[in-house]
Order: sequence, then structure tokens, then C-alpha cells
Amino acid sequence: MRNPAANDFDVPAFTPVALTRTRHNGWTPDRQRAFIAALVRTGRVSRAADAVGISVASAYNLRRRPDARSFAAAWERALDWASDRALDEAVARAIHGITFARTYRGRFIGTRHRRDDRDMIQALRLTDPVRFG
Repeated sequence: MRNPAANDFDVPAFTPVALTRTRHNGWTPDRQRAFIAALVRTGRVSRAADAVGISVASAYNLRRRPDARSFAAAWERALDWASDRALDEAVARAIHGITFARTYRGRFIGTRHRRDDRDMIQALRLTDPVRFG
């Protein structure tokens, strides 16, 4: 189920829900695709809904429709992809560390690089909760 090239433009393939009424601020096919794309990027329904100007309740209502199986499946794939990407980023941070800017009295004085093993522990727990719980 993992998307090998998860970038911000990847959207799971799905058939948009056909609606009988079309509103200028409602669920158009383009807005449905933009919502799924935002869900891939953010991994959060509330942020994806904000990104396309739709309420969270409206998104869940659309998902619950009987003719929205394809949309609901794309929603789940988008969350899986976002979760995989978040795990990849956590592992990369744990292995390579993070560089922070150092300032003194509001002026940049250099950088500091550090590794944080807590990121790796969290990544391991997410990967295999039984083994690393």
C-alpha cells in the first residue's frame, strides 16, 4: 500500500462522488481531488478541509455517502501515505539529526547539530508497537 514516490503531487486514484446539486462552494470533482491531495500532504482531515475551504463535517458527510466508496478508499490511502511519510521523516531525523540556528540577543551566532534518540524510539514504536511498545 506504500507509495514509492510520495511527493506533494501524488493523489490516490479515485472516482469523484457525483452530486446532483452543484454549488460554487461545494464538493466539485476538483475540490475532492484537492482535498485528497491535501490529506496526503498534511495527514490531518481538519487541515485538508481548511485547505479546500470545506468544513470537516461536510467532508465526513461526503465520505459516508453510499456512492462514495472510491472517495473513502482514496481517503484511507492518503492517510496511509501521509503516515508512511511521517515515519520516514522521523527515522531520518533520528539517524541524521537536526540542525538548529543559535542566536544570542536576537543575532545569529551559529548552528548546532544534534541527534535525538527519542525520535528513533517513537519511530520504532510506530513501526512495531508489539515489539517496541
